[in-house]
Amino acid sequence: MRGGTMKIGPRPSFALPFDRMPEECGVFGIYNHAEASRLAYLGIHQLQHRGQESAGIVTTDGKRFYTHVAMGLVADVFNRPLLDDMKGRTAIGHVRYGTSGVSSLVNAQPIVVTTSRGPMALAHNGNLTNALLLRRQLEKEGSIFQTSSDSEVILHLVAKSSARDLGAALKEAFSQVEGAYSIVLLTPKTLFVARDPWGVRPLHIGRLNGSFVVASETCAFDIINARLVREVKPGEIVAIDGQGIRPIAQLSSTRLAHCIFEFVYFSRPDSRIFGRSVYEVRRELGRQLARESPVKADVVVAVPDSSSCAAVGYAERSGLPLELGLIRSHYVGRTFIEPKQAIRDFGARMKYSAVADAVRGKRIVLVDDSIVRGTTSRKLVRMLRRVGVKEIHLRISSPPILGPCFYGIDTPETKELIAARLSVEKIREYLRADSLKYLSLGGMLKATKMNPGDFCTACFTARYPIPLRTNGTIK
Repeated sequence: MRGGTMKIGPRPSFALPFDRMPEECGVFGIYNHAEASRLAYLGIHQLQHRGQESAGIVTTDGKRFYTHVAMGLVADVFNRPLLDDMKGRTAIGHVRYGTSGVSSLVNAQPIVVTTSRGPMALAHNGNLTNALLLRRQLEKEGSIFQTSSDSEVILHLVAKSSARDLGAALKEAFSQVEGAYSIVLLTPKTLFVARDPWGVRPLHIGRLNGSFVVASETCAFDIINARLVREVKPGEIVAIDGQGIRPIAQLSSTRLAHCIFEFVYFSRPDSRIFGRSVYEVRRELGRQLARESPVKADVVVAVPDSSSCAAVGYAERSGLPLELGLIRSHYVGRTFIEPKQAIRDFGARMKYSAVADAVRGKRIVLVDDSIVRGTTSRKLVRMLRRVGVKEIHLRISSPPILGPCFYGIDTPETKELIAARLSVEKIREYLRADSLKYLSLGGMLKATKMNPGDFCTACFTARYPIPLRTNGTIK
């Protein structure tokens, strides 16, 4: 699922690279621009942090689609001649994260189909929690699926709708699905945008002179000098065409459920999501962490890069200097050649290096955004001990992760999450840190300076705001 693959059967166990939360997906769209394909390329390149397994762009000249989708990073998938051959003034793009066992070009997006209403292309970030139920119903009615993607369910619902126009068909389709979705859908004449009623994943509309732009995060607007117009409202379906931006439907919900982990880890710090600066929220997470869990130390060190903003906040509030104690390599791919003679912690060393001269003989506050399995944190502690760090006080800018996400992030099963099995003290012992403190749930929500009830915190509480359905029953 997750704007990617719907797993038919039990949730699989898999190894997360470097014990970090995996990426999600990112979507982008642009309407009415002479260089639509190139701007779409730049847009999804800026969203590369949301998905690094496959990338795709579909353009239209008002008559036909031009499509290129492939496995790999954006810069490897596209080149100048290819983009020049993708004609048209309107385009959508997608980057997808990978999940072990379901990495396949057939599930890469955008998905392109031909229907009685004409050709359509769809790109999706999120996860439909009732997708399997809907798929089985559709298959009984004769639908034939080409992928294992929950996104394809939406296209089948649209195609079989008897509504008089596409806008009404989209409303009918989205009224049947549950879960998280931020979607761009392309037809030869119109760019449609939709967001789930809970507002789980971010989605924004921007303006570039006479063109309109849509993206998961506002950092995709900055690269092309587009300006933010507004967020797509939760539950809103919008048409963008020659008449401008036209809201065509509004689905209702009883509450909002913005993903709090977008602030903690996923979104880029130079983006604005849910109406707030990611950088400011992340820095406030660090300040709040320092208020709740001070410690006698010499310096603050971030686990780069996602924890850097929180470390800045912790240093500001605590009055401790911030040191560049760890360096992260940006050139580690999904695979690399390991020497025949085993090197301890080789994977962690490929990604992180300790700056010995900055931390040797010092008591450090090591700030990280989260702990998933704990394996990488343990290796980092060992790495820092090796270069002579005197004390390591680990501070986490979010609460313990207690449950998997079913709304667009492929977290491990509960039994694989270290905080679901061990107490904080037992985790500290496993990591071999001198102390370990997590940010409280209340402190995390307070740092957003938003209504605490507007967030989904299921990964920290195991309480899911949107029903999880299997075979028609709530799990």
